[in-house]
Amino acid sequence: MDMKEKETMRIDALLEAARNMKLDRVLVCNQANIRAFTGVDSDNAVLSLELDTRSGECAKVVIYTDFRYIPMVHRVAPSIVCRDINRLRVAGARIGYEVSIPHSRFLKLQKMAPNAEFVDVSTAVAEIRAVKTPDEIVKIRAAEKLVCEIWEAASARFRAGMTERDMARIIQTMMIERGDGEAFPSIVCVGKNAAECHHEPDDTVWNGRDSVLVDIGVKLGGVCSDLTRNLVVKPSRLYRKVYSLVLDANRAAIAAAKPGMTAKALDKVARDVISKGGFGRCFGHSLGHGVGYEVHEAPAVSKKGKMKLKPGMLVTIEPGIYLEGNLGVRIEDLILITENGCEVLSPADATL
Repeated sequence: MDMKEKETMRIDALLEAARNMKLDRVLVCNQANIRAFTGVDSDNAVLSLELDTRSGECAKVVIYTDFRYIPMVHRVAPSIVCRDINRLRVAGARIGYEVSIPHSRFLKLQKMAPNAEFVDVSTAVAEIRAVKTPDEIVKIRAAEKLVCEIWEAASARFRAGMTERDMARIIQTMMIERGDGEAFPSIVCVGKNAAECHHEPDDTVWNGRDSVLVDIGVKLGGVCSDLTRNLVVKPSRLYRKVYSLVLDANRAAIAAAKPGMTAKALDKVARDVISKGGFGRCFGHSLGHGVGYEVHEAPAVSKKGKMKLKPGMLVTIEPGIYLEGNLGVRIEDLILITENGCEVLSPADATL
């Protein structure tokens, strides 16, 4: 799928949502959203979709950005009109916008159209972005393959006496050398530190025996990846029990994932496995999330996730059990929802 097809499909879908919501205009300001709809990567841009108020048809599609990015827009999205952002004017009775934009930007838009009703289109935008294009799937597949390779190469270099920061630096260096850097700050947890879901690597020293939980993602070609694995040398009986339960929950969710089911139904599959094992209260976060231009995207695979899974969606499956002051286990794979089920994109071995 070339950029023109991608622009047409996603913009047409957003225009259809705008018509259903009876909007006169949609303003997309989030950097990742603009990239998903146009291919343009600018930290100072607005994608404006203007509809004819009588016919509901699209009257104008314009990217407003500053001088630094205009040549790039001409190259990346030549079919879309590009104008200097200082020429942006906002009019209309009902204007769609993303509630996630900075409040200062919203106030500027509101000042341009003081009598307009601003309507949140965040859900519509997220749902359109959640289904990846074939080109995006190829890129994310490559990024996930690379992060698995980095995990295997980096973990082979871990040695007793290293701190969490030392191990994180090994990972970070490999990501810079082989990819485009980290998709998010790498999480490295030794022993009981793994009970902190998003522990920041510190000076805790690895003794070569305790378990090590590592949650990492590399950027490649503008997209993200995400993987969590555990380095286990001499697991205790409790650790083996917890690890086995988390792995069972991970595998059960992967086996159940298919188009048509809601995100909360998928979350429940894994949560039920852990609850029946007696550790339900120790699994406090959601099962997973979408991955793409950002490491956390729709759909949210959580207890409240209402979005239905569709072919082309990419989500993480990452159940975990955390026992404060003792241990933590999380096993995360990235899956692609297919026509009949799902495909696991994370080749790194997760067996104990």
